[in-house]
Amino acid sequence: MSQGFSIALYFDPALENQLLKAWNILARRQISTQLIEIESRPHITLFSSPFLDPARLESVVKSFVSKQEPLALSLSSIGTFPNGKNLLFLAPAPTIPLLLFQAQLCEAIKKEGIEIGEKFKADAWIPYCAVAQEVSKTRMAEAFCVLRELKLPVSGYAMDIGLVEFSPVREHFSFGFGNTVEA
Repeated sequence: MSQGFSIALYFDPALENQLLKAWNILARRQISTQLIEIESRPHITLFSSPFLDPARLESVVKSFVSKQEPLALSLSSIGTFPNGKNLLFLAPAPTIPLLLFQAQLCEAIKKEGIEIGEKFKADAWIPYCAVAQEVSKTRMAEAFCVLRELKLPVSGYAMDIGLVEFSPVREHFSFGFGNTVEA
């Protein structure tokens, strides 16, 4: 049974491979394997909702993405949230183009009558790319040390966005900036 849907911002192959390398190092050290096991793909979540009709969003996303250029990103810090999920992430520098991109996408979604949750509103959204989930509290410091060994910042470009259903992860569609269809 689906737990929800999200619109994911995907990276260029070089940046994606750097992030997958971090996932694999954490997996080899048996710190966290969940992102690999659920067949996720490195991304930044732009929007999420427990319920929606993928067909209703497809044309909105395709139209929005057709007007976009690749978006420069620099993942420059390591973080976690103060909740029980024990998620570790790399956060991009919150540039004006990134923040505007997310806000404009959510505005386009809202015009379709789809409610935008509080944490995806422009003044509350926190961009991040998960690198480990459900890290045991006893391994959290070790996981931070592993991630600190990455030569931050890791930089690249956002190249496409897709709609995924989870869990398990299943992509409904993705569009490259400038509208290259990938699904």
